[in-house]
Amino acid sequence: MRLPITVLIADDHEVSRIGIRHMLSKDPDVQVVGEAADGGQAVQIAHEIRPHVILMDVRMPLMSGIEALKRIKRDNTTTSVIMLSAASETSIIRSSLENGADGYLTKDVTSDELTHAVRSVAIGERILSATVRRTLDHGQPDAIPTVVPQFDTTLTRREVEIVSHVAAGLTSHEIAERLGISRRTVETHRARIMTKLGVNNAAGLVRLALQHSSSLNAEQATS
Repeated sequence: MRLPITVLIADDHEVSRIGIRHMLSKDPDVQVVGEAADGGQAVQIAHEIRPHVILMDVRMPLMSGIEALKRIKRDNTTTSVIMLSAASETSIIRSSLENGADGYLTKDVTSDELTHAVRSVAIGERILSATVRRTLDHGQPDAIPTVVPQFDTTLTRREVEIVSHVAAGLTSHEIAERLGISRRTVETHRARIMTKLGVNNAAGLVRLALQHSSSLNAEQATS
């Protein structure tokens, strides 16, 4: 018997928690094991039960979802955190991803999209909803620019290409389809990239890719 993917729902609105639980109940491989009404409760419950995935609202009382995310990631590197929020400002999305979020979904996602996201981050993928991708692609007036050094010159052109797709929110499967290579080849490249850049997990690679997105685009344009 396959073990279920355990999920903690953190949202200050009870009606939202009920709705999310109902959406996830359609997938027999996903099991909701806890609920939190604020960021502090999310940190405490995550520490106690170590769920596979946390669905975290951004705006909550007492402690925000982003602050809870930071604390959970410091305490527990095995739990994946998806921010699930009505907030779609670029600064909030980037802050979430740079602080270790494994995904960001807006609350207009369908139940199928939600369960797909939970399954994806549980196996180490990073997931962004279509609304979030569009926001990051086009930017918003409140975006916070980040000044960072150029990428390590030891990255090959193919590796730069893959990291740029990671920054755009593509999964390994989507990158493989776009580049005309196998998913296993993409995963091999990602592992090699992480070794070269000194990051030890997918969230670290995502943060680095986001920070260097401008230099990546410039490098691709000149290649």
